[in-house]
Amino acid sequence: MRSIVLIGFMGAGKSAVGRELSRRLGWPRRDTDEIIRQRLGQTIPEIFLEQGEEAFRQTETETLRELSTGEPFVLVTGGGIVLRDENIALLRGLGWRCWLDGDEEELWQRASRRQNRPLLQAEDPRARFAELFRERAARYASAMEYRLDTTGKSIAAVAEEILGQL
Repeated sequence: MRSIVLIGFMGAGKSAVGRELSRRLGWPRRDTDEIIRQRLGQTIPEIFLEQGEEAFRQTETETLRELSTGEPFVLVTGGGIVLRDENIALLRGLGWRCWLDGDEEELWQRASRRQNRPLLQAEDPRARFAELFRERAARYASAMEYRLDTTGKSIAAVAEEILGQL
């Protein structure tokens, strides 16, 4: 069995669905943002503020390089992990890639509940969200094996659909 890799934009439900899949399958869950936080000893907003996005992206790539492909696991990724071609290649080697997508407005409503998203620290966070959403769509499409629209779906329903695809 191949590992499950969850990709998608902020607010798509990657973290919650990853926890649910891990619970149902009995597989370990790995989260690139959690690994980076532990490695650098800072929160993601602190990393962006003090070290910059490029340092974060480099650590993200290093994290992917270090993940083993032995026993299967559920991998939850940050929304920008697909920005580097090398990361997409690494993700392909790690497992089955599912793009959690959704209606832009619904993803905005979910994502904006958390005030600590570094890329939304802008004069007009909603406009920035829309810009990033459009910019990244092609990258997710190039990285995925399956696209799942999470709009209006519960975490359990999304997990069930993923399991049905395996």
